[in-house]
Amino acid sequence: MSASVPAELGGLRFDQALARLFPQYSRSRLQAWLKAGHITLDGERAEARRPVTGGERVVLVPPPIPDAAAPQAQRMPLKIVHEDRDILVIDKPAGLVVHPGAGQPDRTLLNALLAHAPQLAAVPRAGIVHRLDKDTSGLLVVAKTVEAQADLVKQLAERSMRRVYLAVVQGDPPASGVIDAPIGRDPRSRVRMAVVHRGKPARTGFRVVERFGRAALIECRLETGRTHQIRVHLQHIRHPLVGDAVYRRGTRHGLPFARQALHAAELTLKHPGTHQPMTWRAPLPRDLKRLLASLRSEA
Repeated sequence: MSASVPAELGGLRFDQALARLFPQYSRSRLQAWLKAGHITLDGERAEARRPVTGGERVVLVPPPIPDAAAPQAQRMPLKIVHEDRDILVIDKPAGLVVHPGAGQPDRTLLNALLAHAPQLAAVPRAGIVHRLDKDTSGLLVVAKTVEAQADLVKQLAERSMRRVYLAVVQGDPPASGVIDAPIGRDPRSRVRMAVVHRGKPARTGFRVVERFGRAALIECRLETGRTHQIRVHLQHIRHPLVGDAVYRRGTRHGLPFARQALHAAELTLKHPGTHQPMTWRAPLPRDLKRLLASLRSEA
């Protein structure tokens, strides 16, 4: 694949410009490919620190992934909300891990995507642009081409992709508000995130949809996309998600629920092929409907 360095990137180091040109790849991977000669600048190898001026031609030829290291296609049921030549929109069930990791090497959404659309093997992370936690249900977009992935990653970075979540929280929160608090690794636990002074900027808007006395249904709108953002922010204002075993610390009574009560209900983006805005909505899954029915009967 190739790209021309835009004038606005002039003055940046070559490795910094690469991160802007190919956001679908991690910086460490781009650095490794640059050192190995898989990336050229105007037809020649270049040092990472070399400044660019704008107008140069960058060619990236990713090396093939060894078969032993490549995730394997595994046929699994997928609830596909939309599909065309550029993108897939999935309604992910709770309990499905999005990407293989140390604790879940296979049987993930990525493995299922490779079985559904084998061409995704040529796209980084099988086209996955953003993730949902294992026990969060709802909408997730997947790019079917490298070009579509770069476009969607850019929309995420520019905060033009709109994601709306429904959540059931403990207690009686304010009618609406914006939680503006930086998020980073919890210094007391590496598996948790937390509001920390030196964290990355994070903003979550919310409004109450329905109250039940000891709990409430709220709508959350992400302005940023930090790991566990909604879960951390709601715990920060002392209204953690019902069922969230990780982030409900400090609450006296936790309502029983098998997972965090969080659902990605609405997704709006500009289609990377047509550039037209598109919106999808996913109804609440059965377990959340049962939870709401129970809370209404008690209210």
